[in-house]
Amino acid sequence: MNLYDVYPLFDINIVEGKGCHVWDDKGQEYLDLYGGHAVISIGHSHPHYVEAITRQVGKLGFYSNSVINPLQKQLAERLGKISGYEDYQLFLVNSGAEANENALKLASFKTGYVRVLTAHKAFHGRTSLAVEMSNNPKIVAPINDNHHAKFLPLNDIEAWVREMVKGGITAVILECIQGVGGIQMVNPLFAQELSYACKRFGVVLICDEIQCGFGRSGKFFAHQWLGIRPDIITMAKGIANGFPMGAVLISPEFKAQYGQLGTTFGGNHLACAAALSVLDVMEEEQLVQNADEVGTYLISQLKALQAERPNLITDVRGRGLMIGIDLSEPYKDIRNRLIYDEHVFTGCAGTNTLRLLPPLCLTKADADVFIEKFRRTLGA
Repeated sequence: MNLYDVYPLFDINIVEGKGCHVWDDKGQEYLDLYGGHAVISIGHSHPHYVEAITRQVGKLGFYSNSVINPLQKQLAERLGKISGYEDYQLFLVNSGAEANENALKLASFKTGYVRVLTAHKAFHGRTSLAVEMSNNPKIVAPINDNHHAKFLPLNDIEAWVREMVKGGITAVILECIQGVGGIQMVNPLFAQELSYACKRFGVVLICDEIQCGFGRSGKFFAHQWLGIRPDIITMAKGIANGFPMGAVLISPEFKAQYGQLGTTFGGNHLACAAALSVLDVMEEEQLVQNADEVGTYLISQLKALQAERPNLITDVRGRGLMIGIDLSEPYKDIRNRLIYDEHVFTGCAGTNTLRLLPPLCLTKADADVFIEKFRRTLGA
């Protein structure tokens, strides 16, 4: 049997990781500024994380959600405190797409409507409802194309309000910093006016914090830079540092009913142990603050490099350790040179944007190493 060939692969076999560095099977070290799609939050193979999941799997890796799991309650309490949402409710799942599926279901249960407003360049996942909310026709199969989603320009409040006036809108789903869309930034005025409009028209506001959340922006959630408080927040990626996990934070205005939502593997004992250890490390090592400080420094250095080479770098934007670099040429050759010549992993978006999504433990020294490698790659 062969693998179903849907991933274009670099000819590299990564076998080991530590902090912000990974090694291939030939012993070559790489600086990891992508974190496996923004998943690695506390660094590769953090000893506290390794110890926590090893201890838990030695006791009990899984039992179903038909019995009490104290680890789920511990995680809810810890997440509430660190995020500032102690009055919200937690539903644990396995992935970001599953988190968005359940968020959209909750919104529709509450309002009785089926239309959703989302943004141009949005990406919310690849499962049925989530992929319909993702602005990429290539990944939307005919069975998914049920005309529930309306894609609107980011930061154009008039366009969003015009749709709400028509009625029948169940939810707005919004990435406050778009990831796959190329690190497009929501501005505070738009966010606040959109939040007000959602309340006015009875629309559920969902903030998709799957990539931009969990400390990556330099606050626990990216929407906390914007002065809004959504009805539902979805997260995944960095929540368990690579162990498959997602979550939905749900306003107290939503009342749970038995059987309304469900999951087999979501919130299992091993996943909760992983997530709790991530919170331990984030708090002890102050990784949210580090993301803000090192991210601000890295963005400043990139802007200085842009000033040196405006013919090659056309824009630098982002918050914390979620950074987009627009190039004047397609990213492919530059990204390949960074990987194969300079041994640095980065991400990409569109045709001309590099994305930096490193572990939140990145240091200023790591940032300086990248700047020098990037300068050489650009020929500066």
